[in-house]
Amino acid sequence: MNAPADFLARLDPDDPRTPSAQITNQIRAAIKLGKLQAGERLPSQPDLAERYGVARETVKAALRPLYAERLLISRQGSGVFVRAQTELPVGLRPHIAAAFERPHVAIDFAGFSGETLANTLAEVLDKVRAGRLTPESIAVRMMLSDPSVPLALPCRADTAADDPAVRKRADRITRRAIDSIVDGVQELAELGLVSSATAEVRAHSASPLFKLYLINDEEAFFGFYPVLEHVVTIDKQPVSIFDPMGKDATLFHFSTGDDGDTSNGPLYVAQARTWFDSLWSTISREYPA
Repeated sequence: MNAPADFLARLDPDDPRTPSAQITNQIRAAIKLGKLQAGERLPSQPDLAERYGVARETVKAALRPLYAERLLISRQGSGVFVRAQTELPVGLRPHIAAAFERPHVAIDFAGFSGETLANTLAEVLDKVRAGRLTPESIAVRMMLSDPSVPLALPCRADTAADDPAVRKRADRITRRAIDSIVDGVQELAELGLVSSATAEVRAHSASPLFKLYLINDEEAFFGFYPVLEHVVTIDKQPVSIFDPMGKDATLFHFSTGDDGDTSNGPLYVAQARTWFDSLWSTISREYPA
């Protein structure tokens, strides 16, 4: 099935982004908003080049990031199609960046330290400071395990028991991520670059076993924390610990735009939202000072 051409818009000559970046963003937005459905075939590269008034190489450059983000798939002899997005392992960064192209950005995170989110947001917030992204409002909520209370993870590997020194190390890592996110978001409001910017952090007593991201109530990303043994330095001494490793977590993507009778995307996003809000409003509390 051929995709409709009404998702195409004229390139903006005043946009500081390159023509290829503008085309990438238009196609990405069309997929996210459901204007392009899973299984639909895009216009051919020559057709896209003619419609946008650009060289074919520009179109190729525009499609390349969408292949990397697993939004498109090329089928030899048939063309380029919108890929079904249900339950595929994905990278978070391009989806966060795409969210900031919208007027209002809402990101909720539940997990361990928030390091990955902090690293991802740092690059995107820099683009807002530079005027390359211009959202009107940003709202970030983080719900983390409380390192001030005993937890099953992280723990000492020799005893598999809770250790305040191990939790203190985790707290230092977490606070670095929190400060990076909170300061970065609030600075945008102080500079007058966005009309509203908030970053809230709450804690609960459950051990970190998985991470969840919710973006603009349209996308959910879920991943299990692998628990690995490794040696860290605590009080200048090597200590072997069992640690939930967020950087090794494979994320799976669910979207309200997922289509088809077998798609669980819309239901998953809705249930993830219900779960997050229920914990946020019941057992979570202000992150300890």
